[in-house]
Amino acid sequence: MFDLATRNLYLCVGVREDLSTFLPQVLRGGVDVVQLREKDLDDEARVQAARLVVPICRDFAVPFVMNDSPEMAYQVAADGVHVGQDDVSVARCRELLGAEAIVGLSTHSNAEFDDALTQRATYFSAGPIVPTPTKPGREGTGLDYAVSCERRSDRPVFVTGGVTSANVAALVGAGLRRFVVVRYLTQSPDPEASARELREALDLALSAVTVEPT
Repeated sequence: MFDLATRNLYLCVGVREDLSTFLPQVLRGGVDVVQLREKDLDDEARVQAARLVVPICRDFAVPFVMNDSPEMAYQVAADGVHVGQDDVSVARCRELLGAEAIVGLSTHSNAEFDDALTQRATYFSAGPIVPTPTKPGREGTGLDYAVSCERRSDRPVFVTGGVTSANVAALVGAGLRRFVVVRYLTQSPDPEASARELREALDLALSAVTVEPT
């Protein structure tokens, strides 16, 4: 089983024509969790894409998570599933995938996060801290909410919403430790270079807050 507590850079990516080359590029750059998040295609297309992604993630020893459907995660032998507030329950995911599977749960408010802490999720997402096109119609939760989740959680919290190499140090300085990235990599003309730049900025920021005082 993967230990998500040691992982900090989580890519959400949809189905794209260059997935077989894009994914190795960002994994070489430092992405250490991958989720296939595709809302517009049918199940067959999603399964086909997932079966392409699974062996690539295996080669890099990176966990692979399907979005929304524990049944589909089971079908493609994914490492787990990520569900939202309106999707199938965490309990159902556990029933189908077992105790060792990764099960992620989205949260967008303090009430949702309080409830999430009572469930058997492996990790939580918090945000988006700013409005983002990947979550149309959803207002940003703000930074304070994500920081509060990080402080209260007994499990890893991955923060969503606009992380870049330029702002990740400030976000780490505010108390955040793990980040979901989408557009910074999926829209990059050089995904590997962008992933490496973000990874290096993140690692530098994390090292600065974990160094023991002298």
